[in-house]
Amino acid sequence: MPETHPIRLLVADDEKNQRELLEGFLRKKGYDVHAAGGGEAALAWLKENGCEVILTDHKMPGMDGTTLLKAVKALNPEIAVVLMTAYGTVEKAVEAMKLGAYDYLTKPIDLDELLILLGRIEESLLLTREVRQLRQELKEKFSFEGVITQSPRMAEVLSLVARVAPSQSTVLIRGESGTGKGLLARVIHYHSGRSAGPFLTLNCAAIPENLLESELFGHEKGAFTGASALHLGKFEQAHGGTLFLDEIGDLSPALQSKVLRVVQDRAFERVGGSKTITVDVRLISATHQDLEQRIREQRFREDLYYRLNVVSLFLPPLRDRKEDIPILLDHFLKKFGKANGKEDLEISREARDLLLRYNYPGNIRELENLVERAVVLCRGRLITTQEVPFHLKDGVGEGGAPLPPADLPLTDQLDALEKTLIQQALEAAEGVQTRAAEKLGISERVLRYKLKKYKL
Repeated sequence: MPETHPIRLLVADDEKNQRELLEGFLRKKGYDVHAAGGGEAALAWLKENGCEVILTDHKMPGMDGTTLLKAVKALNPEIAVVLMTAYGTVEKAVEAMKLGAYDYLTKPIDLDELLILLGRIEESLLLTREVRQLRQELKEKFSFEGVITQSPRMAEVLSLVARVAPSQSTVLIRGESGTGKGLLARVIHYHSGRSAGPFLTLNCAAIPENLLESELFGHEKGAFTGASALHLGKFEQAHGGTLFLDEIGDLSPALQSKVLRVVQDRAFERVGGSKTITVDVRLISATHQDLEQRIREQRFREDLYYRLNVVSLFLPPLRDRKEDIPILLDHFLKKFGKANGKEDLEISREARDLLLRYNYPGNIRELENLVERAVVLCRGRLITTQEVPFHLKDGVGEGGAPLPPADLPLTDQLDALEKTLIQQALEAAEGVQTRAAEKLGISERVLRYKLKKYKL
């Protein structure tokens, strides 16, 4: 039996022999095909039935191939139209391609060439369907329903997101590390008019300054040692879409001025280049830092701050919306249970109580990591306190720090508590010592001394 194809074809030709030849041949090759004796008949059938590919003769009485092409594209731009033409009218066929025709074939039709062309169209259409499906899945994944919350404070944030997403305004998302700023940026993108465009993200704190400029703006070949080829930066790659700059507060003053220019003028030059490049990019930025304080310290440009802060969103820490912990806990349990082939897992009452009482200085990211760890370590269907980290079992202080054993001398208790607070600050700062020191309110030099002292 011939291979069946997931596309429907429509053949439009006023020459009966040619029309029947193509219809019979394509049907034998496994295609679902219908034949019409002219442009008007083809268009009438298309409106009633629909198809993915149209093979139409260029020269027909009444509605010719070019007129049919225009009508089809007005009806459905995604239909692939192939013109069949005699050698003497190839120029007109090429002209028709400028109007949206997929390709053209010259008469007499080479049937092998026709099959190759249809195979190419089929592959392109399937790829388009996959991309559309993927985009729909991404939109559903990053929908408002995908933000797991029952907190009134988060409901207010999402209400603001719903209003700002369709606009073109820059957005500044503020909140501690691990609160979900990246997720919120994606929600904004996939509910904007740019959802079909790219969404790119860059963590400004994770890349050395000497490389960050190239990552943002790209570089020309030979711009510096090792620049062996042209490199497009994130602004250029995000053209027509959204660029999410995380930890924007860590940008150096020099890069702040260049980002300001892009926000104002939508223009920049690649590193080592002189050509001005214009882009259409929506900028969403995020930070856990106090930008107003950094402005007072002259470490962040005030003019850039006002450009970025057109709409400001604040994500509260998990400890301030504890009503979300139970549903997040169940969500992550289901997610990692499925990923590890351990579905229908349950958590013992004691383990659940420990997880619900903890204050999560690392916020949602810390809760997610704790649940993943518990799922991986669990031997049976029940997660117990054995799978819960020791610092949750030793007692949880008001700020989320475990309380050291009371029978230790006071100095030892203070050292143990200080060590734990440093560990938590480093985890919340994702290992960046400068940020951890700021969180603890000490200098980076003092932090390095204490890391050495506690052998961390």
